[in-house]
Amino acid sequence: MSRPFRVLATAMVVLLLSLGVWSPVRAQMKGPLQSIGKGEGAVSIIAWAGYIERGETDKAYDWVTGFERSTGCKVSVKTAATSDEMTALMIEGGFDLVTASGDASNRLISGGRVQEVNTTLIPSWNTVDPRLQSAPWNTVSGKHYGVPYQWGSNVLMYNTKVFRTPPKSWGVVFTEQKLPDGKSNKGRVEAYDGPIYVADAALYLKYHQPALGIKDPYDLTRKQFEASLNLLRQQRKIVNRYWHDAFIQIDDFINEGVVASSSWPFQVNLLQSKKVPIASTIPVEGATGWADTTMMHVDAPHPNCAYRWLEHSINPKLQGDLAAWFGSVPAVLSACKNNPLLGLKGCETNGLGNFAKIAFWKTPVARCKTQTECVPYHEWVTNYIAVIGGR
Repeated sequence: MSRPFRVLATAMVVLLLSLGVWSPVRAQMKGPLQSIGKGEGAVSIIAWAGYIERGETDKAYDWVTGFERSTGCKVSVKTAATSDEMTALMIEGGFDLVTASGDASNRLISGGRVQEVNTTLIPSWNTVDPRLQSAPWNTVSGKHYGVPYQWGSNVLMYNTKVFRTPPKSWGVVFTEQKLPDGKSNKGRVEAYDGPIYVADAALYLKYHQPALGIKDPYDLTRKQFEASLNLLRQQRKIVNRYWHDAFIQIDDFINEGVVASSSWPFQVNLLQSKKVPIASTIPVEGATGWADTTMMHVDAPHPNCAYRWLEHSINPKLQGDLAAWFGSVPAVLSACKNNPLLGLKGCETNGLGNFAKIAFWKTPVARCKTQTECVPYHEWVTNYIAVIGGR
């Protein structure tokens, strides 16, 4: 998606939220499916890059072809680069499912864009990690609005020829400094092109400026929010690109001289498969992360095929293969065993033990839990757009 269209889509989402155009009443009136009927022959999914693979990039990674053959449901995928883009697409409609992260899922629930799922129609539901089944980003008032998919942390990706040892701090992408190769980091680092990235700045300040009193990087007082924006304005002077397309970031590390950036394990894995000198780490400040849920549109055009995909999405083979491909952690822990692609210690390598350490993405709200009053998400959006624009 082009930058102007993405900004317009984001602005539309914020406007609809602020004006209260979305209403959960519609979703509440339409109860979950009570039985699965004949498939409609298709299912359309909005997904993060690398989440729905049919073997086109690597034949070993294909969890679509077999599903289509066994169900007759043809899978179409719309790749989205940010949670705001996913939210805008779900407002637009015409899709069945979305692999939503925590900074989108609650907006979709409260806005009535997704429907409650009937877990009795998903035979493998009880195999899902209990920590995810009723997580606050997919469950409201005891109702489940989706099926957990994968989770993981955002990582600091770096060039191992520049950094002979892993960088210890996110400071290498936030503040201008000389890198181990003797050159400045100016123009050689990147940052994520999404308002939720304000939380990364807040997490950095939580560690380095404890006097600010940041308790949760998504629950920011006005003072904490302004401090985070000031750090991002400082970062703006050294950023080569604000990335939102995983494949463009991969190219930047290969051809554009970028040596450090926030990233996903997906890019790390692909670059390493190309023998590019790349590694990743979680610095001392910790990391933000994502726990994604496959959610069903309130007006899904292919509900029977959608439910078949929801069940398919949590089979151990798919879960393990996806974890190996993306560098994430399965929502079904049995997938960590006996998967040739993932290997014996794949889940540990991907961060299985880090669940309690990750600040998982969530939508900032004014009535927050850790502060008296916080800056709501629509201000994160408008202010981050201004930061990127150099204002």
